[in-house]
Amino acid sequence: MRSGAKIGIITGVSVVVLAGGGYGAYSLMGSDSGSSGDKKPRTVVAEPPSADQAANGAKDFLAAWASGDIAKAASLTDDPTAATTALTAFKTQVKPSALTLTPAGPATPQAFASATGTPTPAKPTGAASATPSASGTPGAGDSPSATPGPTGVLMGFKARAEFEGTSRVWDYNGFLSVVKMSDDTPAVHWTPSVIHPHLSGNETIATQQVFAPPSTVVDRNGKALQGASLTPALMASLQDNARKLLPPDPNKDQDAGSAVVITDPSGKTAADKLFTIVEPKPGKPFKVTIDNTLQAAAEKAMTDLGGKQGSIVAIEPSTGQVLAFANAPATGQNRAFTGLLAPGSTMKIVTSTALLEAGLNPDSPVACPEKSSNPVAIPNDFPGAFPDYTLQKDFMVSCNTAFINQGLTSLKPETLAGTAKDVYGIGLEWKTGLPNADGKIPAAPGSKDEQAMNYIGQGKVQMNPLAIASITATVQSGSFKQPILVSGLPQQQAARQISPDVAAKLRAMMNATAVGGTASQVMAGITDNAGAKTGSAEVQGASTTNSWFTAFRGNLAVAAEVQGGGHGVDAAGPAVASLLKAVGH
Repeated sequence: MRSGAKIGIITGVSVVVLAGGGYGAYSLMGSDSGSSGDKKPRTVVAEPPSADQAANGAKDFLAAWASGDIAKAASLTDDPTAATTALTAFKTQVKPSALTLTPAGPATPQAFASATGTPTPAKPTGAASATPSASGTPGAGDSPSATPGPTGVLMGFKARAEFEGTSRVWDYNGFLSVVKMSDDTPAVHWTPSVIHPHLSGNETIATQQVFAPPSTVVDRNGKALQGASLTPALMASLQDNARKLLPPDPNKDQDAGSAVVITDPSGKTAADKLFTIVEPKPGKPFKVTIDNTLQAAAEKAMTDLGGKQGSIVAIEPSTGQVLAFANAPATGQNRAFTGLLAPGSTMKIVTSTALLEAGLNPDSPVACPEKSSNPVAIPNDFPGAFPDYTLQKDFMVSCNTAFINQGLTSLKPETLAGTAKDVYGIGLEWKTGLPNADGKIPAAPGSKDEQAMNYIGQGKVQMNPLAIASITATVQSGSFKQPILVSGLPQQQAARQISPDVAAKLRAMMNATAVGGTASQVMAGITDNAGAKTGSAEVQGASTTNSWFTAFRGNLAVAAEVQGGGHGVDAAGPAVASLLKAVGH
């Protein structure tokens, strides 16, 4: 059913025209001579026209419209101004080379309802709207005090439009309502649906270019796309967004056909293709950046979670292209892109970036005490104090207290959010091709405790695997490349690149973590040209932490989260490692 019904309440073949401002709303000037003060208003009256008047009113209007005499056709309506505008637009925008309009006599409510795609109306219970409706949304906006207006007669007609360059003809059934005027002449009650039963309100009707849908969706290697998480709804959204975001294709017109289309300028309703004049050329495959091999590994990694909820994203650091993403459950929320959760210690990649840019080095002494120095002291998840640790060692074992204390000492409250945005593009409103939630880091922490929580990825910090994978990809390549799902999509630029020196130090710290730190268990055998960071995020009211893990290997960066998965190496780590192993290096 088309939204915005164009049908009112009909009894037999008579219709009641609701004059919202009284009958005067339909007043016309009945004489072309004399001064305006001498003209008598020509108004719609309550009495319906006779059968002959209704037939003649419809016939004369259709004959004038078909002949192209728009001025005459409009004068035979109860709203010449609106009719002139609409009929002119039909002529200049639909552009038929010939138009044949044949009266079909009185019409039934059922026929009109069928043509408009609306339910057959009920019998009148009071105020009624015109049929065809003057507003396009009959009854919806009528006030309870509205009084019944004049009665019209519903008439049908057969329309046939021909077009240059094709033997195809467009046939459809039209409808109009004939009312009686105060000078005892019939007039067509004007409403957009006189043009076509589907047309209403502010919608436009025109001949437009149309394109065939893609023949298939393929991965980056031209193979038919596969993956349970790549749902039809997501792929349809991706194609629609790509059409809007991609730059114009100079060769696009060669594949276009043409059709008569009704469009809602507000974009609230989908375009309504009424008739294809010229068939477009078959659609070409729609290629996305996904790699089927990695996608299969990502889907399996989520299936292997055994019912836990989670998500995973793989990115090509050199381009920002998303090579795989999967969710558990596969058909639920695309949490890989739109989820927002505390990322735990994976956030220490950004905190380390800020500390290195503040002048520290991986071998700088940064003690790891049992508790942090902020007012509400935070412990580590391991016992003991380690006063001789360095920044790199703190990163390897994920020492919360070291990062909190050093962050409070070396960084301004706003530095972390600034680094995340300026270097890693967090908060730049990415246009990946699919809806995505931007990572969030408070720009101005309200207290030392809030600032402390930010440094370890807790509190009000929120991320998803897409954001964390992109951060890791930036460390690997040394340059932020906004993630995209279709090659050629515009990519946001970060305010500045991470310096080669800082990027190299971060890669060394992540490699040390993969070789001998908290990530070594799952990264065994895949530490060449690789690095990793574990994370576990506490959730209020939950007895088990969320598991996070991110890693790079060669030109591949991956991040995953598993809700209630425990430590990073317990659930998210094996998922990420399985993708790193799937491609080989």
